[in-house]
Amino acid sequence: MNLKRQIFEGEGVSLDFKKTITSCEKIAKTMVSFANNIGGRLLIGVLDDGTIKGVKAEDEERYMITKAAHFFTRPALEPIFEEVYFDDKLVLIVDIPESDEKPHYSLAEDGKWWVYIRVKDKSVLASKVVVDVLKRSAEDKGVLIEYSSKEKALLEHLDKEERITVKEFCTLLNIGRRRAQRILVDLVLSGILRVHTTEKEEFYTAS
Repeated sequence: MNLKRQIFEGEGVSLDFKKTITSCEKIAKTMVSFANNIGGRLLIGVLDDGTIKGVKAEDEERYMITKAAHFFTRPALEPIFEEVYFDDKLVLIVDIPESDEKPHYSLAEDGKWWVYIRVKDKSVLASKVVVDVLKRSAEDKGVLIEYSSKEKALLEHLDKEERITVKEFCTLLNIGRRRAQRILVDLVLSGILRVHTTEKEEFYTAS
């Protein structure tokens, strides 16, 4: 896709603008969310509103991104760099392909490692269910679903109500959170349920 058109369409699931790189932690979070999703592209030297400012210290930007990709993400990422000039202004393009080593974690300012996924134009903390789905998808283990009364009750609920949260599922069946999460992971991996993550909440619908 033409880069100017990409900029015009704005930030989204697989595109993020950065005027400059100021923090390894912040950029690692964005890169991890791309790798855990369908991949994505960073445009360095572009403001949030799409204005092209250009990169002043290109080597410094590359150094920060490479350092973040190698030391602030786990497993490490390998960004792909490209340079494009617009009206004598340099835009640094950084492509992060979708990973086959999911989930990737990024090191936060609190010293802990967290998994992020991309939701619209934001990098959002992944829930335990999503982390387990990413892990088991990467391991590519087949899922054998045995329909117990719990799975049946959940699917019957989703016939009447369009969606359910983990908390509602726990209440519906009077089970603990961990047990509920295990059942949900299996059902997501088997394609029976779909998980929806927003900035405010996470819920499940029948596929």
